[in-house]
Formats: sequence, structure tokens, C-alpha cells
Amino acid sequence: MRTLIRQVSIFDGTGSSPQTGSVLVEGETIARIAFGDDAPFAKEAAQDTDVVIDGRGLTLMPGMVDAHTHLTWASSLEKVYHQFILPHDELKVAAWRNARVLLDHGFTSLYSAGALGDLIEPELARAIASGETPGPRLVPSTLERSPEGEDGTDTGGVFNGRGPDAMRAFVAYCADEGVQSIKLVVSGEDALKPNSAMDVLYTREEMMAAGEATRAAGLWIACHTYSPEAIGLALDAGARILYHCSFADEATVERMAAEKDRFFYAPGPGVSVAALEASPPPHVDMTHMKASARVRLELEAKLIPQLKARGVRVLIGGDYGFPFNPHGRNARDLQHFVDHFGYTPAEALRAATQYGGELMGLETGVVREGWLADLLLVDGDPTQDVSILQDKDRLKMIMKGGKLHKAPVQVAAAH
Repeated sequence: MRTLIRQVSIFDGTGSSPQTGSVLVEGETIARIAFGDDAPFAKEAAQDTDVVIDGRGLTLMPGMVDAHTHLTWASSLEKVYHQFILPHDELKVAAWRNARVLLDHGFTSLYSAGALGDLIEPELARAIASGETPGPRLVPSTLERSPEGEDGTDTGGVFNGRGPDAMRAFVAYCADEGVQSIKLVVSGEDALKPNSAMDVLYTREEMMAAGEATRAAGLWIACHTYSPEAIGLALDAGARILYHCSFADEATVERMAAEKDRFFYAPGPGVSVAALEASPPPHVDMTHMKASARVRLELEAKLIPQLKARGVRVLIGGDYGFPFNPHGRNARDLQHFVDHFGYTPAEALRAATQYGGELMGLETGVVREGWLADLLLVDGDPTQDVSILQDKDRLKMIMKGGKLHKAPVQVAAAH
């Protein structure tokens, strides 16, 4: 299958200014890119191409990556659940739906930050990869691991107690299940248990055992961290991605900057902004969640510009899936980066594309010859206004691996 997208404004994902050009896709990858108002190869390629898409007035960009995804947090723009814990079968239905919803909204890759149901995400990742169900590329996880006796997800007996041996057993279980990234809840959570964010829920021995076991098994670690101690333990364990980190102190910022090539960071502003905006019914008490969100946003407004200036890769992904923060609104994070963290639109786009692709460990997130053809065709210029990506109707084309999940209204068959 050969698809030619011609005369389009190309944002390549690196933060550079868009350039007019044409892109030829062959099979799953980008075969050729030529810049110029009338790239000569475009006319030649059109003679031997299955599909020709005229991109005049549109922007071609990489598909987006959500770095902090909870597909079993069930609520989406299509179906809102007012209870968080659901039967396993319903969680599975919601996860399958949410994967498709996120692809519909321009997310072609997802990095899971943990699930509410065991076995669901590895099965879903296999179903997406085989073409059984539509969805983004998925790095699957399993239940978020909180130490027994601590506040967190009900683990159903999967985690087998405390200590380094229990951590090793958990990693082995995940490897056998088909998980690619394990989620460790290292810090407490003020939104659920006031004044717990500075609590550290694992011992150093447990964290080091997790790091050793995941490296041996070829898995990654994602960590929920707030305090300097928790961040330090996660980095010592070799975590691939850290979430939140709101209470990082000066020494922690220095360490994160020094080790910037070893990890990724996703603060998760989406849930904080949505919590502050939420108007829950009288029987739902969001007092603690709103107070925590306010503090976190204030701290992160100072923290993230420092980390960005020091070259730390900061990614989008904001705990979507709550009824007040449903899947399908994920592109709001781009605007949050602009409004709260001082990013330019192009910098926010880079956080959602190039850096996300690097997190996934795939040649995606950049419009580059030889790389995966995970592409969006957008009505408008998101490098000037990222808010347009919140409107899925402005996504005129969604392509994943060279296949059109959503085709433009006007597509010409080449002759």
C-alpha cells in the first residue's frame, strides 16, 4: 500500500517550524519526504500510488502519545461511569472502548500507568497488534502495586506481601502475563488520603529488588512519586518514567537534570485542572482532591520550567478516565503545558510526539524517512494553537502504521 500526502504543512515533531512538502508512505513506514511548494517527486510518485491525499491548507504531524494512561479507568466522552470499581468484564469492555476513543482523538501510542483489572491490558495489546480491535500502540501494565496494608488499589492477593522476594515474584508474574511496564505506587496520595504525599511506601531493598528483576526480565518501571525520597528511590531503581514529582526540592531537580537521559517525566496536569473545574453532586466529596490539585499545580508551575530548561523530557498524560476527566479529553494536556508551564505550542507538541515516541522505545513521534507512519492531518496549525487538537472533527486523517483509521473526506485513488 502506497499513500501520497502532498502539498501539506509538515510539523515533524521536533519543535521545528512547519514546512510545506509531500510525504510518501509505503507499507507501515514513511518512505520519502520532500520539501517545497511543488516537490517534484510528488507528481512522479502519484503515478504509482494507491491513494493520494491533497493536504493543502492542512497540517501533517506525528500521532500523539499519552505517557500516563489508565484504560481501565472507565469513563470516556462516550460513556461516563459514576463508580470507579467495576466488574472485570465491564472493565474489559471499557478498556477496549477507551483504546478506540483515544485513537479517534489522535493518540496513536499509549504508555500504561497501571490497570484496575489483572490480565486486561496485555490481552488488549495483543488484540490491537493483531488488528482484532482498533487502538493505539500500547505498552501494557497490570495492577498498580501498592504495598499490602497501604491505601491503593485492591490487589486481589497478586502481590504476596512485603520484602525483596515479594517484589521479585511480582515482576516474574508480570513477565509471564505479558506486561511490559510495571507500575509502583511509591508515594502516598493526598487526593485520597490527606497529608500522605510525603509518605514513602517501599523500602530501599524492595525498590532495588524491583529494579534488578525488571532489568533481568526486560521490563520497565513506572513510578508514582511525590517526595524527594520517593523520586530518589525510583531513580535508583532505574525507573523509566516518573509521575507527578510535585514536591521535588533543589537537590532533586539537580539530580533529575544530571540523569535526564535515563528517564522520562509526566507531571499529569490534566487531572489537577479537571478536579479544580469539577462541580460534583452533593454526595461526592472532592475537598481533598481539589486541595491537592491546587497545591500540585502551584508547585509544578515552578518545577517544570526548571526541568524543561535543564533538558529533562517532560511528557503529556494526565490521569484521564475519571468521570470529571474522561478519556477523549487527553489533548487538553497540550493547552495545560502552555497555560501553566510556559510552553510554546510547538514545545507542547514535541512533548506529545517526539518525546512520547522515545518513551515508547519505537521509531514513532517524528515525521522522518524510515519511521513508522503514525500520522495526523489537522485542519489548522497546532503550532499556533494547540487547542484545535481537542476537536476530533479537525483531525481529517488518522493513520497508524500506514493504515488509515480515519480517511479524509476527499481521497483520490491514484491511476
